[in-house]
Amino acid sequence: MEAVALIAVAVFLFTYALIIDERIHRAVAAMLGAAIVVFVGIVPWEALLEHVDFGTIFLLLGMMIIVNTARGSGLFEYIAIRTAKLAKGSPIRVLVLFALVTAIVSAFLDNVTTVLLLTPMLLYVARVMNLNPIPFLVTEIFSSNVGGAATLIGDPPNIMIASSAGLTFNEFIIHLGPIMVVDMAILLLMMYVIYGRSMRVSAEEREELVRTLNGLDERAAIVDRSLFNKSVTVIAFVVLLFFVHDRIGEILHVVLPFVDPAMGLEPAEVALIGAAILLFWSRQSPEEIFEKIEWPALFFFGGLFIIVGALVETGIISSIASIMIENVGSTGEAMFIVAWFAAIASAIVDNIPLTAAMIPLIHDLGATMDVYPLWWALALGACLGGNGTAIGASANVVVIGIAEREGIGITFIDFLKVGMLVLFVTVAVGFVMLWLKFAV
Repeated sequence: MEAVALIAVAVFLFTYALIIDERIHRAVAAMLGAAIVVFVGIVPWEALLEHVDFGTIFLLLGMMIIVNTARGSGLFEYIAIRTAKLAKGSPIRVLVLFALVTAIVSAFLDNVTTVLLLTPMLLYVARVMNLNPIPFLVTEIFSSNVGGAATLIGDPPNIMIASSAGLTFNEFIIHLGPIMVVDMAILLLMMYVIYGRSMRVSAEEREELVRTLNGLDERAAIVDRSLFNKSVTVIAFVVLLFFVHDRIGEILHVVLPFVDPAMGLEPAEVALIGAAILLFWSRQSPEEIFEKIEWPALFFFGGLFIIVGALVETGIISSIASIMIENVGSTGEAMFIVAWFAAIASAIVDNIPLTAAMIPLIHDLGATMDVYPLWWALALGACLGGNGTAIGASANVVVIGIAEREGIGITFIDFLKVGMLVLFVTVAVGFVMLWLKFAV
Protein backbone atom coordinates (compact mmCIF):
# COMPACT_ATOMS: atom_id res chain seq x y z
CA MET A 1 0.00 0.00 0.00
CA GLU A 2 1.35 3.42 -0.91
CA ALA A 3 2.45 5.80 1.81
CA VAL A 4 -0.37 8.27 1.17
CA ALA A 5 -2.92 5.49 1.45
CA LEU A 6 -1.40 4.35 4.74
CA ILE A 7 -1.55 7.91 6.06
CA ALA A 8 -5.20 8.26 4.98
CA VAL A 9 -6.12 5.03 6.77
CA ALA A 10 -4.11 6.01 9.86
CA VAL A 11 -5.79 9.43 10.06
CA PHE A 12 -9.22 7.85 9.65
CA LEU A 13 -8.57 5.28 12.40
CA PHE A 14 -7.06 7.94 14.67
CA THR A 15 -10.08 10.20 14.20
CA TYR A 16 -12.47 7.34 14.79
CA ALA A 17 -10.62 6.41 17.99
CA LEU A 18 -10.99 10.00 19.24
CA ILE A 19 -14.70 9.94 18.44
CA ILE A 20 -15.19 6.68 20.32
CA ASP A 21 -13.09 7.87 23.28
CA GLU A 22 -15.28 11.02 23.57
CA ARG A 23 -12.79 12.95 25.69
CA ILE A 24 -12.40 15.26 22.69
CA HIS A 25 -15.56 16.55 21.03
CA ARG A 26 -16.26 14.67 17.80
CA ALA A 27 -16.39 17.95 15.83
CA VAL A 28 -12.86 18.82 17.00
CA ALA A 29 -11.67 15.29 16.20
CA ALA A 30 -13.11 15.47 12.67
CA MET A 31 -11.63 18.92 12.06
CA LEU A 32 -8.20 17.73 13.25
CA GLY A 33 -8.30 14.71 10.97
CA ALA A 34 -9.38 16.88 8.05
CA ALA A 35 -6.58 19.34 8.76
CA ILE A 36 -3.99 16.56 8.66
CA VAL A 37 -5.06 15.08 5.29
CA VAL A 38 -5.21 18.57 3.76
CA PHE A 39 -1.85 19.59 5.26
CA VAL A 40 -0.02 16.55 3.85
CA GLY A 41 -1.69 16.99 0.47
CA ILE A 42 -3.77 13.80 0.34
CA VAL A 43 -6.85 15.92 -0.36
CA PRO A 44 -5.68 18.86 -2.52
CA TRP A 45 -7.32 22.19 -1.89
CA GLU A 46 -8.84 22.24 -5.38
CA ALA A 47 -10.48 18.85 -4.68
CA LEU A 48 -11.68 19.81 -1.22
CA LEU A 49 -15.04 21.17 -2.36
CA GLU A 50 -15.69 18.00 -4.38
CA HIS A 51 -15.59 15.85 -1.24
CA VAL A 52 -17.60 18.10 1.10
CA ASP A 53 -21.27 17.41 0.52
CA PHE A 54 -22.53 20.97 0.74
CA GLY A 55 -26.00 19.72 -0.13
CA THR A 56 -26.15 18.00 3.26
CA ILE A 57 -24.48 20.92 5.08
CA PHE A 58 -26.84 23.57 3.68
CA LEU A 59 -29.89 21.36 4.06
CA LEU A 60 -29.05 21.00 7.75
CA LEU A 61 -28.36 24.73 8.10
CA GLY A 62 -31.61 25.78 6.44
CA MET A 63 -33.77 23.41 8.46
CA MET A 64 -32.03 24.36 11.71
CA ILE A 65 -32.89 28.02 11.03
CA ILE A 66 -36.53 27.12 10.33
CA VAL A 67 -36.84 24.92 13.41
CA ASN A 68 -35.17 27.43 15.76
CA THR A 69 -37.31 30.27 14.44
CA ALA A 70 -40.53 28.26 14.73
CA ARG A 71 -39.64 27.07 18.22
CA GLY A 72 -40.23 30.54 19.63
CA SER A 73 -43.91 30.33 18.70
CA GLY A 74 -44.67 27.28 20.85
CA LEU A 75 -45.42 25.16 17.76
CA PHE A 76 -43.49 22.11 18.93
CA GLU A 77 -44.90 22.24 22.44
CA TYR A 78 -48.40 22.41 20.95
CA ILE A 79 -47.88 19.30 18.80
CA ALA A 80 -46.08 17.48 21.61
CA ILE A 81 -48.92 18.00 24.10
CA ARG A 82 -51.46 16.82 21.53
CA THR A 83 -49.40 13.70 20.87
CA ALA A 84 -48.87 12.94 24.55
CA LYS A 85 -52.60 13.26 25.21
CA LEU A 86 -53.29 10.87 22.34
CA ALA A 87 -50.99 8.35 24.05
CA LYS A 88 -53.16 8.58 27.20
CA GLY A 89 -50.19 8.60 29.56
CA SER A 90 -48.55 5.44 28.19
CA PRO A 91 -44.79 5.82 27.56
CA ILE A 92 -44.86 2.86 25.17
CA ARG A 93 -47.62 4.48 23.13
CA VAL A 94 -45.61 7.71 22.96
CA LEU A 95 -42.60 5.76 21.68
CA VAL A 96 -44.68 3.90 19.07
CA LEU A 97 -46.53 7.01 17.91
CA PHE A 98 -43.38 9.06 17.44
CA ALA A 99 -41.57 6.13 15.80
CA LEU A 100 -44.35 5.63 13.26
CA VAL A 101 -44.64 9.34 12.52
CA THR A 102 -40.86 9.57 12.11
CA ALA A 103 -40.73 6.60 9.72
CA ILE A 104 -43.64 7.80 7.57
CA VAL A 105 -42.41 11.39 7.31
CA SER A 106 -38.82 10.21 6.63
CA ALA A 107 -40.09 8.23 3.64
CA PHE A 108 -41.27 11.41 1.94
CA LEU A 109 -38.86 13.97 3.35
CA ASP A 110 -35.18 13.40 3.95
CA ASN A 111 -34.61 11.90 7.39
CA VAL A 112 -32.46 14.82 8.59
CA THR A 113 -35.33 17.25 8.04
CA THR A 114 -37.67 14.86 9.83
CA VAL A 115 -35.59 14.54 12.99
CA LEU A 116 -34.95 18.29 13.09
CA LEU A 117 -38.72 18.84 13.17
CA LEU A 118 -39.64 16.01 15.57
CA THR A 119 -36.80 15.91 18.11
CA PRO A 120 -37.83 19.13 19.94
CA MET A 121 -41.35 17.74 20.31
CA LEU A 122 -40.07 14.42 21.63
CA LEU A 123 -37.84 16.11 24.21
CA TYR A 124 -40.75 18.25 25.40
CA VAL A 125 -43.00 15.19 25.82
CA ALA A 126 -40.29 13.38 27.80
CA ARG A 127 -39.92 16.37 30.12
CA VAL A 128 -43.66 16.71 30.66
CA MET A 129 -44.06 12.99 31.39
CA ASN A 130 -40.85 12.90 33.48
CA LEU A 131 -39.40 10.10 31.34
CA ASN A 132 -35.86 9.19 30.32
CA PRO A 133 -35.64 10.64 26.78
CA ILE A 134 -32.83 8.37 25.55
CA PRO A 135 -35.02 5.38 24.52
CA PHE A 136 -37.28 7.76 22.57
CA LEU A 137 -34.38 9.53 20.85
CA VAL A 138 -32.64 6.29 19.90
CA THR A 139 -35.87 4.84 18.54
CA GLU A 140 -36.45 8.03 16.57
CA ILE A 141 -33.02 7.68 14.95
CA PHE A 142 -33.61 4.07 13.95
CA SER A 143 -37.10 4.87 12.65
CA SER A 144 -35.84 7.74 10.50
CA ASN A 145 -33.26 5.52 8.81
CA VAL A 146 -35.71 2.67 8.25
CA GLY A 147 -38.40 4.99 6.91
CA GLY A 148 -35.94 6.87 4.72
CA ALA A 149 -34.91 3.63 3.00
CA ALA A 150 -38.44 2.99 1.73
CA THR A 151 -38.57 5.56 -1.07
CA LEU A 152 -36.42 7.15 -3.75
CA ILE A 153 -36.36 10.53 -1.97
CA GLY A 154 -36.04 9.32 1.62
CA ASP A 155 -32.25 8.94 1.79
CA PRO A 156 -29.40 10.34 -0.37
CA PRO A 157 -28.04 6.88 -1.40
CA ASN A 158 -31.42 6.05 -2.92
CA ILE A 159 -31.38 9.26 -4.97
CA MET A 160 -27.87 8.46 -6.21
CA ILE A 161 -28.75 4.87 -7.09
CA ALA A 162 -31.96 5.84 -8.86
CA SER A 163 -30.17 8.47 -10.92
CA SER A 164 -27.42 6.09 -12.04
CA ALA A 165 -29.54 2.99 -12.59
CA GLY A 166 -32.64 4.71 -13.99
CA LEU A 167 -34.94 3.42 -11.25
CA THR A 168 -38.33 5.00 -10.60
CA PHE A 169 -40.10 6.20 -7.46
CA ASN A 170 -42.65 3.39 -7.81
CA GLU A 171 -39.95 0.74 -8.09
CA PHE A 172 -38.54 1.80 -4.72
CA ILE A 173 -42.01 1.63 -3.18
CA ILE A 174 -42.59 -1.85 -4.63
CA HIS A 175 -39.24 -3.41 -3.75
CA LEU A 176 -38.15 -1.62 -0.57
CA GLY A 177 -41.47 -0.35 0.84
CA PRO A 178 -42.73 -3.78 2.08
CA ILE A 179 -39.29 -4.58 3.52
CA MET A 180 -39.26 -1.40 5.56
CA VAL A 181 -42.79 -2.06 6.85
CA VAL A 182 -41.64 -5.44 8.17
CA ASP A 183 -38.40 -3.98 9.51
CA MET A 184 -40.34 -1.22 11.25
CA ALA A 185 -42.57 -3.76 13.01
CA ILE A 186 -39.49 -5.73 14.10
CA LEU A 187 -37.77 -2.53 15.25
CA LEU A 188 -40.71 -1.57 17.48
CA LEU A 189 -40.71 -5.07 18.98
CA MET A 190 -36.97 -4.83 19.64
CA MET A 191 -37.33 -1.43 21.28
CA TYR A 192 -40.09 -2.79 23.50
CA VAL A 193 -37.92 -5.72 24.57
CA ILE A 194 -34.86 -3.51 25.18
CA TYR A 195 -36.51 -0.48 26.78
CA GLY A 196 -40.02 -1.59 27.71
CA ARG A 197 -39.21 -2.55 31.28
CA SER A 198 -37.65 0.84 32.02
CA MET A 199 -40.74 2.63 30.71
CA ARG A 200 -43.36 0.69 32.63
CA VAL A 201 -45.50 2.76 34.95
CA SER A 202 -48.00 1.67 37.55
CA ALA A 203 -51.72 2.35 37.26
CA GLU A 204 -51.37 5.12 39.82
CA GLU A 205 -48.44 6.69 37.91
CA ARG A 206 -50.36 6.50 34.64
CA GLU A 207 -53.37 8.18 36.23
CA GLU A 208 -51.06 10.90 37.53
CA LEU A 209 -49.57 11.32 34.04
CA VAL A 210 -53.04 11.58 32.52
CA ARG A 211 -54.02 14.20 35.09
CA THR A 212 -50.81 16.10 34.37
CA LEU A 213 -51.42 15.98 30.62
CA ASN A 214 -55.07 16.92 30.96
CA GLY A 215 -53.97 19.90 33.01
CA LEU A 216 -51.92 21.13 30.06
CA ASP A 217 -53.64 23.34 27.53
CA GLU A 218 -51.98 22.94 24.14
CA ARG A 219 -53.48 26.24 23.01
CA ALA A 220 -51.79 28.00 25.93
CA ALA A 221 -48.45 26.60 24.69
CA ILE A 222 -48.72 28.94 21.69
CA VAL A 223 -46.88 31.98 23.01
CA ASP A 224 -46.82 33.89 19.72
CA ARG A 225 -49.88 33.29 17.54
CA SER A 226 -48.56 35.37 14.64
CA LEU A 227 -45.22 33.52 14.57
CA PHE A 228 -47.09 30.22 14.99
CA ASN A 229 -49.20 30.87 11.88
CA LYS A 230 -46.19 32.05 9.87
CA SER A 231 -44.12 29.03 10.94
CA VAL A 232 -46.85 26.56 10.01
CA THR A 233 -47.31 28.25 6.64
CA VAL A 234 -43.60 28.24 5.80
CA ILE A 235 -43.05 24.66 7.00
CA ALA A 236 -46.02 23.50 4.90
CA PHE A 237 -44.60 25.39 1.92
CA VAL A 238 -41.16 23.80 2.43
CA VAL A 239 -42.68 20.31 2.72
CA LEU A 240 -44.62 20.91 -0.50
CA LEU A 241 -41.43 22.04 -2.25
CA PHE A 242 -39.63 18.91 -1.08
CA PHE A 243 -42.27 16.83 -2.86
CA VAL A 244 -42.02 18.75 -6.14
CA HIS A 245 -38.47 20.14 -5.99
CA ASP A 246 -37.32 18.21 -9.05
CA ARG A 247 -40.36 19.34 -11.09
CA ILE A 248 -40.57 22.95 -10.00
CA GLY A 249 -39.62 24.16 -13.48
CA GLU A 250 -42.59 22.37 -15.05
CA ILE A 251 -44.95 23.93 -12.51
CA LEU A 252 -43.59 27.47 -12.83
CA HIS A 253 -43.46 27.25 -16.62
CA VAL A 254 -47.28 27.08 -16.68
CA VAL A 255 -47.60 30.61 -15.27
CA LEU A 256 -44.14 31.94 -16.19
CA PRO A 257 -43.33 30.78 -19.74
CA PHE A 258 -39.77 32.10 -19.56
CA VAL A 259 -38.89 29.57 -16.81
CA ASP A 260 -37.02 26.51 -18.07
CA PRO A 261 -39.30 23.45 -17.61
CA ALA A 262 -36.24 21.32 -16.89
CA MET A 263 -35.28 23.47 -13.89
CA GLY A 264 -35.25 21.81 -10.51
CA LEU A 265 -34.33 22.70 -6.95
CA GLU A 266 -32.01 20.71 -4.71
CA PRO A 267 -33.35 19.88 -1.22
CA ALA A 268 -30.70 22.20 0.25
CA GLU A 269 -32.02 25.06 -1.88
CA VAL A 270 -35.54 24.37 -0.64
CA ALA A 271 -34.38 24.52 2.99
CA LEU A 272 -32.46 27.76 2.50
CA ILE A 273 -35.38 29.37 0.64
CA GLY A 274 -37.72 28.43 3.46
CA ALA A 275 -35.28 29.74 6.07
CA ALA A 276 -34.92 33.07 4.27
CA ILE A 277 -38.69 33.48 3.90
CA LEU A 278 -39.41 32.70 7.56
CA LEU A 279 -36.65 34.99 8.84
CA PHE A 280 -37.84 37.84 6.62
CA TRP A 281 -41.53 37.34 7.37
CA SER A 282 -41.21 36.76 11.12
CA ARG A 283 -38.75 39.63 11.75
CA GLN A 284 -36.99 37.46 14.34
CA SER A 285 -33.50 38.48 15.42
CA PRO A 286 -31.06 36.53 13.20
CA GLU A 287 -28.37 36.77 15.88
CA GLU A 288 -30.55 34.89 18.36
CA ILE A 289 -31.56 32.27 15.76
CA PHE A 290 -28.00 31.68 14.53
CA GLU A 291 -26.74 31.21 18.09
CA LYS A 292 -29.03 28.17 18.42
CA ILE A 293 -27.76 26.42 15.28
CA GLU A 294 -25.95 23.12 15.87
CA TRP A 295 -22.64 24.44 14.56
CA PRO A 296 -20.61 21.53 16.01
CA ALA A 297 -22.69 19.07 13.97
CA LEU A 298 -22.07 21.05 10.77
CA PHE A 299 -18.31 21.23 11.36
CA PHE A 300 -18.29 17.53 12.25
CA PHE A 301 -19.89 16.66 8.92
CA GLY A 302 -17.49 18.93 7.05
CA GLY A 303 -14.45 17.33 8.66
CA LEU A 304 -15.77 13.80 8.21
CA PHE A 305 -16.47 14.39 4.51
CA ILE A 306 -12.85 15.48 4.02
CA ILE A 307 -11.43 12.50 5.93
CA VAL A 308 -13.54 10.06 3.90
CA GLY A 309 -12.53 12.06 0.82
CA ALA A 310 -8.92 11.08 1.60
CA LEU A 311 -9.95 7.41 1.46
CA VAL A 312 -11.61 8.09 -1.88
CA GLU A 313 -8.62 10.03 -3.26
CA THR A 314 -6.24 7.19 -2.41
CA GLY A 315 -8.58 4.54 -3.83
CA ILE A 316 -9.03 2.74 -0.51
CA ILE A 317 -12.83 2.51 -0.68
CA SER A 318 -12.87 1.46 -4.33
CA SER A 319 -10.15 -1.15 -3.75
CA ILE A 320 -11.95 -2.71 -0.79
CA ALA A 321 -15.24 -2.76 -2.68
CA SER A 322 -13.57 -4.30 -5.75
CA ILE A 323 -11.98 -7.06 -3.66
CA MET A 324 -15.33 -7.78 -2.05
CA ILE A 325 -17.18 -8.38 -5.31
CA GLU A 326 -14.59 -9.36 -7.93
CA ASN A 327 -14.98 -13.13 -7.47
CA VAL A 328 -18.75 -13.42 -7.08
CA GLY A 329 -20.30 -16.22 -9.09
CA SER A 330 -24.07 -15.88 -8.77
CA THR A 331 -26.64 -13.14 -8.34
CA GLY A 332 -27.54 -14.34 -4.85
CA GLU A 333 -23.91 -14.33 -3.76
CA ALA A 334 -23.38 -10.86 -5.22
CA MET A 335 -26.50 -9.58 -3.44
CA PHE A 336 -25.21 -10.93 -0.13
CA ILE A 337 -21.77 -9.33 -0.49
CA VAL A 338 -23.09 -5.97 -1.71
CA ALA A 339 -25.78 -5.70 0.98
CA TRP A 340 -23.56 -6.63 3.93
CA PHE A 341 -20.49 -4.78 2.76
CA ALA A 342 -22.57 -1.63 2.25
CA ALA A 343 -24.28 -2.06 5.63
CA ILE A 344 -21.13 -2.57 7.70
CA ALA A 345 -19.12 0.04 5.79
CA SER A 346 -21.96 2.60 6.11
CA ALA A 347 -21.82 2.23 9.88
CA ILE A 348 -18.19 3.35 9.72
CA VAL A 349 -17.98 5.86 6.87
CA ASP A 350 -20.59 8.16 5.39
CA ASN A 351 -22.91 6.28 3.05
CA ILE A 352 -22.78 8.96 0.34
CA PRO A 353 -19.14 8.44 -0.80
CA LEU A 354 -19.53 4.71 -0.19
CA THR A 355 -22.52 4.58 -2.54
CA ALA A 356 -20.65 6.68 -5.09
CA ALA A 357 -17.78 4.15 -5.03
CA MET A 358 -20.09 1.11 -5.30
CA ILE A 359 -22.23 2.32 -8.22
CA PRO A 360 -19.58 1.96 -10.98
CA LEU A 361 -18.54 -1.43 -9.63
CA ILE A 362 -22.09 -2.72 -9.91
CA HIS A 363 -22.30 -1.35 -13.44
CA ASP A 364 -19.14 -3.34 -14.26
CA LEU A 365 -20.80 -6.54 -13.05
CA GLY A 366 -23.46 -6.01 -15.71
CA ALA A 367 -21.19 -7.80 -18.20
CA THR A 368 -21.52 -11.09 -16.31
CA MET A 369 -24.87 -11.00 -14.51
CA ASP A 370 -28.19 -9.21 -14.05
CA VAL A 371 -27.37 -6.30 -11.74
CA TYR A 372 -30.97 -5.17 -11.17
CA PRO A 373 -31.23 -7.00 -7.80
CA LEU A 374 -27.86 -5.57 -6.75
CA TRP A 375 -29.20 -2.02 -6.78
CA TRP A 376 -31.77 -2.98 -4.16
CA ALA A 377 -29.12 -4.79 -2.10
CA LEU A 378 -26.95 -1.66 -2.19
CA ALA A 379 -29.84 0.60 -1.19
CA LEU A 380 -30.78 -1.74 1.65
CA GLY A 381 -27.28 -1.90 3.09
CA ALA A 382 -26.33 1.75 2.57
CA CYS A 383 -29.50 3.09 4.21
CA LEU A 384 -29.90 0.66 7.12
CA GLY A 385 -26.17 0.50 7.84
CA GLY A 386 -26.41 4.00 9.26
CA ASN A 387 -28.18 2.56 12.31
CA GLY A 388 -25.00 0.81 13.43
CA THR A 389 -23.10 3.68 15.04
CA ALA A 390 -23.69 7.16 16.39
CA ILE A 391 -22.03 8.67 13.31
CA GLY A 392 -23.35 6.20 10.72
CA ALA A 393 -26.00 8.55 9.34
CA SER A 394 -26.68 12.27 9.31
CA ALA A 395 -29.85 11.87 11.37
CA ASN A 396 -27.90 10.14 14.14
CA VAL A 397 -25.44 13.03 14.49
CA VAL A 398 -28.19 15.66 14.42
CA VAL A 399 -30.35 14.02 17.11
CA ILE A 400 -27.39 13.33 19.40
CA GLY A 401 -26.20 16.91 18.91
CA ILE A 402 -29.61 18.34 19.87
CA ALA A 403 -29.70 16.04 22.89
CA GLU A 404 -26.28 17.27 24.02
CA ARG A 405 -27.49 20.87 23.95
CA GLU A 406 -30.26 19.80 26.31
CA GLY A 407 -27.81 18.08 28.67
CA ILE A 408 -28.69 14.56 27.51
CA GLY A 409 -25.67 12.36 26.82
CA ILE A 410 -25.84 9.42 24.39
CA THR A 411 -22.36 7.89 24.30
CA PHE A 412 -20.85 6.24 21.24
CA ILE A 413 -20.56 2.87 22.99
CA ASP A 414 -24.10 2.91 24.41
CA PHE A 415 -25.48 3.65 20.94
CA LEU A 416 -23.23 0.99 19.39
CA LYS A 417 -24.61 -1.74 21.65
CA VAL A 418 -28.16 -1.22 20.44
CA GLY A 419 -27.37 0.13 16.97
CA MET A 420 -25.36 -2.88 15.78
CA LEU A 421 -28.12 -5.21 16.92
CA VAL A 422 -30.67 -3.18 14.99
CA LEU A 423 -28.37 -3.10 11.95
CA PHE A 424 -27.86 -6.86 11.80
CA VAL A 425 -31.49 -7.77 12.44
CA THR A 426 -33.06 -5.28 10.00
CA VAL A 427 -30.51 -5.91 7.22
CA ALA A 428 -30.83 -9.69 7.68
CA VAL A 429 -34.62 -9.55 7.41
CA GLY A 430 -34.43 -7.20 4.43
CA PHE A 431 -31.85 -9.33 2.66
CA VAL A 432 -33.91 -12.50 3.09
CA MET A 433 -36.93 -10.76 1.56
CA LEU A 434 -34.83 -9.49 -1.38
CA TRP A 435 -33.21 -12.90 -1.84
CA LEU A 436 -36.59 -14.65 -1.94
CA LYS A 437 -37.78 -12.17 -4.56
CA PHE A 438 -34.74 -12.13 -6.87
CA ALA A 439 -32.43 -15.06 -6.18
CA VAL A 440 -34.74 -18.03 -5.65
